[in-house]
Amino acid sequence: MMKICSKKLETLVLSGILVIGVALLGGCAERITAIQVIKDISVKEVYDLIGKNKDNQGFIIIDVRTPEEFANEHIENALNLDYYSEKFRDELNKLDKEKTYLIYCGSGNRSGKALSIMKELAFREVYNMLGGVIQWKAEGYPL
Repeated sequence: MMKICSKKLETLVLSGILVIGVALLGGCAERITAIQVIKDISVKEVYDLIGKNKDNQGFIIIDVRTPEEFANEHIENALNLDYYSEKFRDELNKLDKEKTYLIYCGSGNRSGKALSIMKELAFREVYNMLGGVIQWKAEGYPL
């Protein structure tokens, strides 16, 4: 009788450990899928990234300069969200955080700050163009 109770207790304990293990692994799997890619990249890497994502609806280019700067010149297919706008953070927060974003500005200063905001807002994948439009033009890429 004691041997049967001992076996039942052992089975119960092992079952409990198994349930806890599965629950913990489930939590780890969830964290793995939530990895962020938040990164500065060169103008050449930006050019290649744009080419690679030419027909990708999940790839968005955002120019964080003022509307006046944007109207003067910008990268093809870019959207304009003015970093200096009082609503900038709110506008970013409305975007689909699961899409891939490329951000840039005039020199890389504003877009660098925007990159930090997007990281805080839990965007999944964001690339910041180092050197901004100044570097883009210096390397001969089209606007």
